[in-house]
Amino acid sequence: MDHKMLIKLQAKIRERLDQERYQHTIGVMYTAASLAMRYETDLDAAMYAGLLHDCAKCIPYENRFELCRKYHITVSEIEKSNPGLLHAKLGAAIAHDEYGIESDEICHAIAVHTTGCPDMGLLDKIIYIADCIEPGRGESEELFRIRMLAYQDLDLCLYHILKHSLTYIRQKGLPVDPTTENTYEFYKTIIENR
Repeated sequence: MDHKMLIKLQAKIRERLDQERYQHTIGVMYTAASLAMRYETDLDAAMYAGLLHDCAKCIPYENRFELCRKYHITVSEIEKSNPGLLHAKLGAAIAHDEYGIESDEICHAIAVHTTGCPDMGLLDKIIYIADCIEPGRGESEELFRIRMLAYQDLDLCLYHILKHSLTYIRQKGLPVDPTTENTYEFYKTIIENR
């Protein structure tokens, strides 16, 4: 992977996303880069995963199911009722197929950036957190604390994001993806057992 390829992908992704989603994507890419530098991990992988994490976000819902069949992606009942969740797994397949990403680590980080998963790898955590804290997400007291935690303790940061997300989902009366619930329980146990 090189910088020229990243610039080409950036131009390609700009054509696929609406302006607001593209600005968010650039914010995630640079926030992921910042976290990668902080945690001394692969900067290129973080930038590619950040750039491509929402590459399937602007695909109409009705087309998502067709693409899932094409890529042999299993769609859960919760995803059938909330197709918005499909953009992560579908995005991983598209990143590989259409954008030439061969790294399993990058594709996995894209696949789990919405629901998380228990025992996430470092890049998984970075993309999940960057998606939540990028500068375009605005300002709030809770977000300020989460941003501070992101540069101090990834697991504690994940725990707080997941806890906040589950509270929000439940307050809205939306169905909770079991993977998100399992991820929360996993990181809750880690934090409690310290």
